[in-house]
Amino acid sequence: MKRQIKQKIALKKNLRRYAIMGALVLLFSVLFSVLYTTFIASPKKELQAQMQARELEYMRLQYEILSDKLDDMEDLLGDLEKRDDKVYRVIFEADPIPNSVRRAGYGGVDRYENLYGHTNSELVVNTSKKLDMMASRLYVQSKSYDEVFKMASRKVEMLKCIPAILPVKETEVKYVSSYFGYRPDPISKLTKFHSGMDFSAETGTKVYAPGDGVVLSADNANLGYGNMITIDHGYGYKTRYAHLNKFVVREGQQVKRGQLIGYVGSTGKSTGAHLHYEVLKDDVQVDPIHFFYNNLTPEQYDLMLEQSEEPSLTMD
Repeated sequence: MKRQIKQKIALKKNLRRYAIMGALVLLFSVLFSVLYTTFIASPKKELQAQMQARELEYMRLQYEILSDKLDDMEDLLGDLEKRDDKVYRVIFEADPIPNSVRRAGYGGVDRYENLYGHTNSELVVNTSKKLDMMASRLYVQSKSYDEVFKMASRKVEMLKCIPAILPVKETEVKYVSSYFGYRPDPISKLTKFHSGMDFSAETGTKVYAPGDGVVLSADNANLGYGNMITIDHGYGYKTRYAHLNKFVVREGQQVKRGQLIGYVGSTGKSTGAHLHYEVLKDDVQVDPIHFFYNNLTPEQYDLMLEQSEEPSLTMD
């Protein structure tokens, strides 16, 4: 009996000891948690917050640098657009691209609504808008360069067709008897519009095509012009050769620059052997004097311009 009592007393002591130890462990856990939160976790969170703030500031600076670079690229793109409109497209006789097309924005749903509501949202949205606008302008400019490239390819062929040489050899021309513009008529003596240039030359002097083309007509249907040839050079250009003695080409025939097409004469309304030569652009007579750049030196061209200002009688 005494033994059982001693065992119960020992068990109670052990239970009390374990309870005290458990309470101490719980107490130390609470104290450790308080100490960790106060002296370890809080500084760590603060450090993380500081790091995040620095990262946000770094990103903001990067966006500002990117925005500045985009401004520089926008200026460069603007120069390319001006050069395209005022140089390249002018050379190839193409209309400039309207500003409304070059700077067309994005319509419809707001593309940037998901970018709002954050720190530095305005900076991010503005940068995104710049990038989108530049992408749009670059696309338009790229398409323009594709078009210019095609026009440049056609320009080689075009340059072969544009009338660019004298229709008679300079050494075989006696003189230019009349120029383009209002001149006295040799018969009525009234001032009339002279739609071409008159090259005085011997009957039978060779006449050459000044550019590649197709013969539209070779006949004497126009009584005043006598035997006449009309060549269609394409690209809106045509040339006429009047008062010929005879022609050696036929309607529909392909001709090349420098090819013999006829001979100087005095048929139709004419006061002497000469070639009446006309250049037409889009069916409107223009001054042929501006189309001899493959023959004349700058000095000869200037002299011809001076002579064209002097009064002279036409020969037809």
